[in-house]
Amino acid sequence: MEGQTHKPHRASKKTKEKKTKHQGGQNPKAFAFSNPGKLARQAARSHDIKEKRLHVPLVDRLPDEPPPRLVAIVGPPGVGKTTLLKSLIRRYAKETISDPVGPITVVTSKKQRLTFIECPNELEAMVDIAKVADIVLLMIDGNFGFEMETMEFLNILAATGMPGNVFGILTHLDLFRKPQALKDAKKRLKHRLWSELYQGAHLFYLSGVLNGRYPDREIHNLSRFLSVMKNPRPLVWRNSHPYTIIDNYRDITHPTRVEEDENCDRSIELSGYLRGTNFAAQGQRVHIAGLGDFTVSNMEVLPDPCPTPAMEQALAKVTGKTGRRRLDEKDKKLWAPMADRSGMKITGDHIVITREKGFAFDKDAEGVERGEGEQLIVDLQAERRLLGHTDKGVKLFATGEQITELPEEVDSGRKSQRKARFLERDGSDDDEDVPEDEGFVSGEEEGELEGSDAEAEFDENKLGKIFRKQADNDQEDDVAFADSDSDLGSLSGEEDLGDDSEEEEAFDSDEEGAAVRWKDNMMERAKILHGKRRPYRAVDLARFMYDTSLAPKEAIRKWRGEEDEEMEEDIEQDEDTFFRKTGNDEKEDLADDRTIPHFDYEDLATRWSNQDAVEALRSRFATANLLDGEGGDDESGDDDEDDFGDDDDEGDGAFEDLETGEIHGPDKEDEESDGEPEETEEPEVSLEAEREKNARRKEELKLRFEEEDREGFNNDKAVARREGGDQEFGEDEWYDAQKAMLQKQQDINKAEFEELDESQRTAVEGYRAGKYAKMVIEGVPAEFVKQFQARLPIVVGGLSPTEDRFGFVQVRIKRHRWHKKILKTGDPLIFSLGWRRFQTLPIYSISDSRTRNRMLKYTPEHMHCFGTFYGPLIAPNTGFACFQSFSSSNPGFRIAATGTVLSVDESTEIVKKLKLTGTPYKIFKNTAFIKDMFNSALEIAKFEGAAIKTVSGIRGQIKRALAKPDGHFRATFEDKILLSDIVFLRAWYPIKPHRFYNPATNLIGWQSMRLTGEIRRDENIDTPLQKNSQYRKIERPTRHFNPLRVPKALAASLPFKSQIVQTKAQKKETYMQKRAVVAVRGEERKARDLMQKLTTIRKEQVAKRRAKKEEKREEYRKKIADIEERLENKEKREKQAYWEREGRKRKPGDVGGGGGKRRR
Repeated sequence: MEGQTHKPHRASKKTKEKKTKHQGGQNPKAFAFSNPGKLARQAARSHDIKEKRLHVPLVDRLPDEPPPRLVAIVGPPGVGKTTLLKSLIRRYAKETISDPVGPITVVTSKKQRLTFIECPNELEAMVDIAKVADIVLLMIDGNFGFEMETMEFLNILAATGMPGNVFGILTHLDLFRKPQALKDAKKRLKHRLWSELYQGAHLFYLSGVLNGRYPDREIHNLSRFLSVMKNPRPLVWRNSHPYTIIDNYRDITHPTRVEEDENCDRSIELSGYLRGTNFAAQGQRVHIAGLGDFTVSNMEVLPDPCPTPAMEQALAKVTGKTGRRRLDEKDKKLWAPMADRSGMKITGDHIVITREKGFAFDKDAEGVERGEGEQLIVDLQAERRLLGHTDKGVKLFATGEQITELPEEVDSGRKSQRKARFLERDGSDDDEDVPEDEGFVSGEEEGELEGSDAEAEFDENKLGKIFRKQADNDQEDDVAFADSDSDLGSLSGEEDLGDDSEEEEAFDSDEEGAAVRWKDNMMERAKILHGKRRPYRAVDLARFMYDTSLAPKEAIRKWRGEEDEEMEEDIEQDEDTFFRKTGNDEKEDLADDRTIPHFDYEDLATRWSNQDAVEALRSRFATANLLDGEGGDDESGDDDEDDFGDDDDEGDGAFEDLETGEIHGPDKEDEESDGEPEETEEPEVSLEAEREKNARRKEELKLRFEEEDREGFNNDKAVARREGGDQEFGEDEWYDAQKAMLQKQQDINKAEFEELDESQRTAVEGYRAGKYAKMVIEGVPAEFVKQFQARLPIVVGGLSPTEDRFGFVQVRIKRHRWHKKILKTGDPLIFSLGWRRFQTLPIYSISDSRTRNRMLKYTPEHMHCFGTFYGPLIAPNTGFACFQSFSSSNPGFRIAATGTVLSVDESTEIVKKLKLTGTPYKIFKNTAFIKDMFNSALEIAKFEGAAIKTVSGIRGQIKRALAKPDGHFRATFEDKILLSDIVFLRAWYPIKPHRFYNPATNLIGWQSMRLTGEIRRDENIDTPLQKNSQYRKIERPTRHFNPLRVPKALAASLPFKSQIVQTKAQKKETYMQKRAVVAVRGEERKARDLMQKLTTIRKEQVAKRRAKKEEKREEYRKKIADIEERLENKEKREKQAYWEREGRKRKPGDVGGGGGKRRR
């Protein structure tokens, strides 16, 4: 028993099912898909999300110093736009503006600025703002809801290009009394905004107004959100056009012209930050919205009025000054030239200073806060002092020192006008005309002797050594001119510095001697500063090469710095040598530099009359023979050299190093061979043959490659292989590779342009975006100046050369679903297309079986159609919006239609359906003569062979015109027609849109084209009624057709189903025929009529009485139901009270029957 082994116990189910604890890591079962269909859907969804971020790569044209972002505050009147603008300016600039008008730019962070503009409640301004706004703050009255202006602006944004940042702001939330109502309103408006924009659009809440501003915490949250916002994807239109929003305007027309004619065309100066692409340096065509098309006559970059700390830090780094690292409160800047800033407002060409309490100031009062305008008046009302003169002294520059007193020994300057001075000449009595002074004498160089008004006597020893040397050599009389003051000093490096002592002895102690003391040791300073050879710069070479006034040799000479030496030699040589005629060799060298070279036309005519010369010229352009191995012998090469000149300038390795002047290649070998011609002759010939052989081989390989690759060297695949090797890209890699290629090209362009100086870069690249510039526009109507309103935005958009042309534009258009009326062809419509707003007459059409564009009289109800109108040619895929009127008195939704441009063309083909009708007057078997369709045989000849049709559906064809009468023709049909049939011909008539273009110039007053009905209504003119246009009763006579008569023989042979059944006439009279009819006459009829009327009245009274009783019964039933309900409730209460009372009286033991067993 002791050694007995026991069988082990079986493991229980719980032990078997006990799971091990999770030891970390991802649980594979938790992330597995049990359903394969769910796996496929999840994979498709993730792929869709991945694809949504892929867009067509666009070049990011945002410069390193970007312009301020334009924040537009839009909303209906009375919603709080101005209050929000004041609050944001107070938040960013710590300054209060009483009347914020026009664009207002503030610095928000180290590298960012924002330009705020309030959009007025006018449709023209809303259209212009929608085209340029980067960020839109959509103001919504939370207590009222969405208004018509808000929905109109959102639809304009959708048509012209929706910016990436559109936010809603709810105001007037303090008018809600119940929290639940406020919560419901927020939720309702949020979802309504999401349906218009996108799911998850941001919505901010502004509760109330405190001290004329919104609460600081809410404005702080909004400003934080605006400051940290990223740059969205650029819109295509803004990324391909230059534009600017004007924040300062000035009329620069000459006052004399305005006095002579008040309505003369003005010249205005507009200033603003440049945006988009670059403005052209010269001849930039622009469109000023609401004004018209103009050419910029002059453009100039101004210092940035509102620079960021990063820009100032970069400038300080260049100038050597230390810049600040953060944006302090005192450094926050504000640029609002049109707004009322601290009582000062710049409007046009004058400054307006306003103050509520008048202009009586105590300038000695301390601790008084004054605005900028008030402080300016205090300074002007002080005692008369010089500009910049204060109690502490005169301060000419902001960074300079204040000068308190002037030393007596220092000369105070010139006291009379400068005059030309002449060199004294020995033995010359000629008096020549004296030119005016060139301005080379310094301000202190010419003065008067102390105590004398007489002018100082001229001393030739006070001039430079060059002019003294000329005077000593008895040269002819001449006037001393120079380009600058330094040209009169010692310029030549050949003269010793030891002559300085002679100069010091020559200088007297008068004013002129003291004035030229700055020229002491000039040569030593010049050697220290410019002793080394001037380095070669690509910038200078490019400037000289593109200077049309310089020949290439002169440009190279100036670039090397050889011009100064030659100028000195020219000055030192005598007059005969200077004006000596140069040789023919120099003339021949410069002959190639002429714009129009000299030719001997007789020699050319003789040369090209030779057939061999023509064949040799053909061989230069036709390269197919290079593959054959013929025509490439040495003889042809010699002929080419004889006929066309030197051919060794390309591909032979011959070049000249411009920096060292060393010549490489065959020219150098030629120079070396002059000394030993016999030894180097054979290698030269063999080298030439080797080069020719290599050139032929390269050309052959190039042609073979072109045969294999028809797309040439610059196809996309070849470029991709060169850029990234031969690797094949996946989808994501290809997308990234395309973006990298764009970025690489942009970096290359940037590096190339940075090598140029500012003037050259402007000439080549234009005025870059981000700069603050002013542009001068000439020929502006005077009404613009007279009716100028600062609250209306002025948008200046650049035009491409294509957009300056006019033609027919075909668009895809759809009537807006909220516009009440459908649109009619030929009615005037206002288009907002590109930068322009103009009125034109569109014609609507639809594609008819893809064979023709058939004109529509009206737009379809719920679908797109084509529209064709005359206007400026705009690139395809450009969105637009249409309006019938800009007037705010229009109660409905003002956006009539939206669409996109399909194509532009100078011509268009739209056809209109035309039906010609005629009637037959003579009918044969299948032939008939038709009249009343045409008027002459010529018209019939145009339509010979055309298909015609009758109303009953019988088809036919026009054959020939009849000789007489004129306009009648013969036609054949597929069956015999009747005289009563109407024959019609379906034709198509081509129509052209009217060439009508009326720009909407609302800034100078504009009257749109009106409809005929509007003119009649405004002028109280009755609509004329034409006789043929009136509706009249149509009387059609009843047609009687002959009965169908079937012959008896044919009827007998018909089958049973087709037998004609005819009922025999009944011989006996029917009941209706036998029945006696009592004729009611006279008094009996009147009595019956009266009784019928009385019965009708009785029935109506009974019906009214019954309805009245039913109403009373209904009231009684309601009353009884109410009583019964009260009784029932009372019984329930009494019953409940009874059982509550009885339940407390009884004990649990009193109740019999419990749950125990029943005893037997």
